[in-house]
Amino acid sequence: MFSFLKEYKNLSPAILNVIIAEFFVQLVNCTFMLILPLYLDRKGYNNEEIALFITVRFLGVFILALPVGNLIKGKVLKPFFYLSAILVPLFGLTTIIFISFKLTSLIYASLLLWGASFTLMQIPITPYILRNSPNQEHTAGIALSYSTWSFAGIISGVLISILDKINPTFFNEECILIIFSILGFGGIYFMTKVKLVEIIDDKRENPKQKKLHKADWFLIIKGLIPTLIIATGAGLTIPFISLFFDKVHHFGKGDFSFVSAIAAVLVVWGALKVPSIKRNIGYKIAIPTTQSLAVISLVALATTQLYSQYSIALYIAIVCYLLRQPLMNMAGPMTSELVMNYVGKKNQEITSALTAAIWSGSWVISGYFVKIMFSQKYEFVNIFLITSAMYAFGVLMYYFLILDYGKRQKQGLIETQE
Repeated sequence: MFSFLKEYKNLSPAILNVIIAEFFVQLVNCTFMLILPLYLDRKGYNNEEIALFITVRFLGVFILALPVGNLIKGKVLKPFFYLSAILVPLFGLTTIIFISFKLTSLIYASLLLWGASFTLMQIPITPYILRNSPNQEHTAGIALSYSTWSFAGIISGVLISILDKINPTFFNEECILIIFSILGFGGIYFMTKVKLVEIIDDKRENPKQKKLHKADWFLIIKGLIPTLIIATGAGLTIPFISLFFDKVHHFGKGDFSFVSAIAAVLVVWGALKVPSIKRNIGYKIAIPTTQSLAVISLVALATTQLYSQYSIALYIAIVCYLLRQPLMNMAGPMTSELVMNYVGKKNQEITSALTAAIWSGSWVISGYFVKIMFSQKYEFVNIFLITSAMYAFGVLMYYFLILDYGKRQKQGLIETQE
């Protein structure tokens, strides 16, 4: 059952320590994703205001994504990881303080800077792995990096659930956010253990050489269209899952955190199996199949609101959530590697930056639309079904991209070996 773990034994300490540092950054990110909407709700902010706060958080990532993508090209990446390991938990703490005193303008500023700090880890990590590990280890490195979100979800979910059972009044939303923000500083220690002379492929070029050809931009845009569709749909749903369970099914933070931890275990198990899955069945079957099943699970999850008065609705929602999470996330490392290989080595940094910009920018737009939909009294079920439709279209676009990838591979235009 766990034989697939041998795929990861050859990863270098320099790669592993950066990924562990990323885990601590994700620990803060995951906890804020889970608890921040509930904390804002407890402090008297309504659904529309919460949606706007979440939008601003991702706006910070969006604003810095392209500048960071250009900045890291031809640069040593370790300092960026250090900064992120320091600033993400720091701005997490400042956000909590400002929410506690209801300093709305400062909450916006802190969340904006929080998101900007997150880009310093999120954008360089994939280029770092691709630069500093052999081709045969790329999938394992990307999959393990991708799994840090899930590992963080397991730890935060279990601990929040335990703390809630011990004393839900003392370990309230504010206390939990403070605890995990402080834990986030643990990433600094693992960055001190990274001893590596980084490989920098990007030699200094004259301005004419440095400009991407039109064909490169065509490939980049074509490679990122499915991501744009999936990300926009996800922004309508993912940040509001905890609110959905809280307001529709009256499922408390401790219980939902425990379910989220179980989901994260399944996500980790699925994501770590990605190298062997890709090797055995390939992109063409693995990506569309897992994503399509995830869409079906999300539709079933959304529609539980229609019969939420029955106790069985909660159990069906939990099962659907537990299925949707690993199925959708299993495709993530494969789609990331697919797109990176598709665009070619010289376009990987800018593609990584654009990917972050797309996810964050689309979540900014999606968050604003959710704010509008909440103001127009849209139910969660309607919003989640819109996400399902967008996911389905995105899956279709990924399938077309996989077909084109195969054609380019046969023509010898894919630089990185499988």
